[in-house]
Amino acid sequence: MKQTMREKAVVLLSGGLDSSTVLFIAKKKYKCHCLIFDYGQRHRREIASAKKIAAAAGCDYRIVKITFKWKGSSLIDKNKKIPFAAMNTKIGGHIPSTYVPGRNTIFLSYAVSLAETIGAKKIFIGANAMDFSGYPDCRPQYYKVFNKLLSVATKNRNIRILTPIIYKTKKEIVGLGIKNGVPFELTWTCYRGGKIPCGKCDACILRAKGFKEAGMKDSLL
Repeated sequence: MKQTMREKAVVLLSGGLDSSTVLFIAKKKYKCHCLIFDYGQRHRREIASAKKIAAAAGCDYRIVKITFKWKGSSLIDKNKKIPFAAMNTKIGGHIPSTYVPGRNTIFLSYAVSLAETIGAKKIFIGANAMDFSGYPDCRPQYYKVFNKLLSVATKNRNIRILTPIIYKTKKEIVGLGIKNGVPFELTWTCYRGGKIPCGKCDACILRAKGFKEAGMKDSLL
């Protein structure tokens, strides 16, 4: 089937391991339109990575700039320190200071608006509830409820959020990425930004765990 005849999909793309894997999964079946968010994150390098990933996937992208003037997270407040690997991967456990209140809800709202505008029926997001930092907007029940909302809050009521890796471990996500040709060397995960990953924040620890358990070398390193 020609790319132009494929059903359209919106993909939330951060440039990290999870969202990049989801994009390369989605592009096999859908004509993907990527949304990249510039929300004042300290790890701004991920924006450049997201643009490179979208280009590598042969997909267009839009960059949406948002300002969280009230801060509320160490990811967007330079006066707060990014914590070192203090993660609790159990749902309902400790939520780290890197959690940005309402972030996925805001991102998905933009995605819904774009999807309705361009006629896309699917929205992909790389949410994960297995090896993750405990963010409440990465839990399966959140997306179930959001899809119920979309069934009454959209014009045609046929837009759905898909979370293909939500029950996958980081090991499984790495495997899926390799299988689907994700250029991991272009991705960025570290919360601290910089030239090289810090190797100590939650994101770095989880990424390293995935590659180690998959028996693979992280090409970014």
